[in-house]
Amino acid sequence: MTEPIFWLAVSLVLVAVCLAVVLAAAIPAFMELARAARSAEKLFDTLGRELPPTLEAIRLTGLEISDLTDDISQGVESAGNVVKQVDQSISAAKRQVQEAKVTTRSVFAGVKAAWQTWNRPSRRPSRLSSSNLPPLEPHLDRQERREQAKDS
Repeated sequence: MTEPIFWLAVSLVLVAVCLAVVLAAAIPAFMELARAARSAEKLFDTLGRELPPTLEAIRLTGLEISDLTDDISQGVESAGNVVKQVDQSISAAKRQVQEAKVTTRSVFAGVKAAWQTWNRPSRRPSRLSSSNLPPLEPHLDRQERREQAKDS
C-alpha cells in the first residue's frame, strides 16, 4: 500500500466519482436555471411590449386630469361670476323695491289728500289764513302735512 501510483489512481477515481455526483446533482439545478431564464426572458419581452403603451396611457390620463382641473377651475370661476351678477341683481331689485315703496307711499298720500279735499265741504275763503287751514293731525308724517297745507 505504499505504492504512489495506486494511491494516485484511487484519488483520481474518487475525484471523478465526486465530480460525477456533483454533476448529477447540478443537472436539475441547471435545468431549473434555464427554465427560470426562459421565464425571465418572456417576462422582459412582455414588459417591453406592454410597458410603453401603459406609460403612454398614464401620461395621457395625467394630461386629461390636468385639462379637467382647468375646466373645473373655469367652471368655478364662472359660477363665482354668476353669483356676483345675481348679488348685483338682488341689490338692484332691493333699490327698485325701496324706490317703488317710496313712490307708492307718495301716491297713497296724494290719493288720501285728494280724497280728503274732495270730501271736504267747499268753502271759498277770500284769503288764505292759518285759521282756514285744517288742523294738522299728529300721526301724519311731515310730507302729508305739507300736502294738506298746499291743498287747503
